[in-house]
Amino acid sequence: MMASSRARGTRPESGRSGEASRALVERRLEESSEVKRALRAQAGLIADIAHTVVRAYRRGGKGIFFGNGGSAADASHLAAELLGKYYLKRPSLPALSLDTNISSLTAIGNDFSFADIFVVQLKALGRPHDVAVGLSTSGDSENVIRALRAARRMGMVTVGFTGASGGHMYRHADYCLRVPSRDTARIQEGHITAGHIVCEIVESTLFAARPKTSKRTRG
Repeated sequence: MMASSRARGTRPESGRSGEASRALVERRLEESSEVKRALRAQAGLIADIAHTVVRAYRRGGKGIFFGNGGSAADASHLAAELLGKYYLKRPSLPALSLDTNISSLTAIGNDFSFADIFVVQLKALGRPHDVAVGLSTSGDSENVIRALRAARRMGMVTVGFTGASGGHMYRHADYCLRVPSRDTARIQEGHITAGHIVCEIVESTLFAARPKTSKRTRG
């Protein structure tokens, strides 16, 4: 007897449950699309952020990213796009995320405080021509705000990615992208979309003559 190609327990939901799930999917996709359409009003700001990063690289600086939770993942993601490649085959651009060294994070959090996990690293690794990019969906993450304040004092350009209100972070960022939503998931989706656009502009501006390759889906 031929085995079923469908594993047990993986049968699609039917009836009301399936309809409700489909409706939820459609609603969330539409919400995400609406937020991204609304971001077009800040297209000039996103371009300004990108060209600020370009200027930093031309002056020998680097990009420094940091955030909490999902924003920590986005910080690492964007640093990786610059450090490796986005679309173009080109030399690596110096970029780092302050979220990736677990020993540093836990040591600083334990010996100082959680509010200092970024600022201590930033003071050691940052330089005046760098760009400090803090991500916080609320705009009120104390550790992100402390790092942005320190970055300004050190002569860095500061960039904030946050939600509709801007929170307290808005006052400490030279450029602040406020995704027009109060839903954490939608804000994070806006952040990564804007971040990808920034990476594309940076890469194409600095390495315009190099051949473009399609983004691979692995990883």
